[in-house]
This record gives sequence, structure tokens and C-alpha cells, in this order.
Amino acid sequence: MLFHVNTTTLATLLAFTPLISAHATMSGVFVNGQDQGDGRNKYIRSPKTNDPVRDLQSPDIVCNTNGGTPAPSFVTSPAGATLSFRWFHFRPEDPTDILDPSHKGAIITYIAPFTEGNGAQPIWSKIAEEGFENGEWATIKMIANQGRADFKLPANLAAGQYLIRQELLALHMADINFKVNNTRGPESYPSCVQVEVTGGGDIVPHQDFDFNRGYTYDDPGLFFNIYVPFDKYTPPGPPVFQG
Repeated sequence: MLFHVNTTTLATLLAFTPLISAHATMSGVFVNGQDQGDGRNKYIRSPKTNDPVRDLQSPDIVCNTNGGTPAPSFVTSPAGATLSFRWFHFRPEDPTDILDPSHKGAIITYIAPFTEGNGAQPIWSKIAEEGFENGEWATIKMIANQGRADFKLPANLAAGQYLIRQELLALHMADINFKVNNTRGPESYPSCVQVEVTGGGDIVPHQDFDFNRGYTYDDPGLFFNIYVPFDKYTPPGPPVFQG
């Protein structure tokens, strides 16, 4: 028996079908442009897979599935430095193997005092975010930057050991609420890096943000339709900490 498929319908379905191969995780850090080497399970609390986290009530939303296992070392960085977190899909040595461009969304960076736990506590402060600016999503800019997502540490940040959490927040399926369909909703790719900060001032960010309470399924930064016209997009979480 032969089946006839409408090519227009098929093309539409493919355009809206997320690619399983598009997932991502973090491989390393650059400090003021200097490569700190492969950080997986060295100074990054690396998950075992590059799968996303969708359940906002899970502790995995904070530092992913391996978040409660401390890495053996730290990246050292002066306060005020520019850090670049390098993301990849399967092959970190390939600067084109990063994230499928269908995964449009925000990149958000938080900091907390170092803990050996999984970070599922009210200890976080937002220090950087990028969503939709000048007609382009943050994840698309990151892909064009060979997988690097850049941000600056606060110049007056107190010296000490910290966890820095960065997430790629892909919104390609966020037009349907996770509460309605638990295979849909935003895809968070969180990764936590252990950083020892030197120099700086005496400021320790203190927004005390708790992801399991502060990220909600009805948050317009998480339940968002990228396929219809919109005026602006505001990432979830608190405003960026100003010190």
C-alpha cells in the first residue's frame, strides 16, 4: 500500500519538531580570553548526558543531574574579569557542533557562595542575562561565537569560592505549558562551574533566589511562544544584581 504525504504539511511538522540531536552541555571556561582547559568533571559539575531539564520542581533545574557532586578543582579568576563559558553538542573540538539553531532562547548566569550540595537552596543571585535583543536570540549569538557565552564578574565581588550557574534556556517548545504536557515546555540546560575569585572588593551578591520556588510554569519568561510576533521578552528570575 502506498501512502501519499503532503509535502507542505511535512515541512511544517519538521520545522516545529525539536531535534533530539540539538542538546548541549558545557566543556570549559575562558578567563579574559585564556582557555582554562577541559573542565568536564574537573571544575565543572558535568552531567552524564546533554539532555535538558524541564521539571522546575526538580533539584536538577539548579546544577543539573550531577549538581550535588563537587568537582575536584576550581577555575581561578580575578573579580571584574570576562568569563566565557564554552558549550557544545557532542564534539567539543568542533567549533560548529554546538546547538541546533531551532533552540532559540535566553542565556542566564547566576552566582552563589560555594556549596558542596546541589544548590537547591535560596542562595543564588543573577549576574548576567541575555534574551532577545536587536532581533536576535542569545543562543543564536552564542552559536555564532563558536559556543562561547560571555559575561563579566562584578568588579567589587569579594574574594572567595563560588558556584557560577549558567543555563541555556531553549524556548522552541515553550508555547505549551509543561503542566499540560510534560514532554513540552522550556528546555533548561544548566551547568555549574566552581570558581575561585581573587582580588575584588567586599560584595557578596545576596538576592537569595531559589530556583524551585522562583521558576514557575506560568512565568512569561518560561511559558512563551517564539512562533508568533512579540514586542519583547523578559527572562525569568530576579533582575540582574547591581551590587
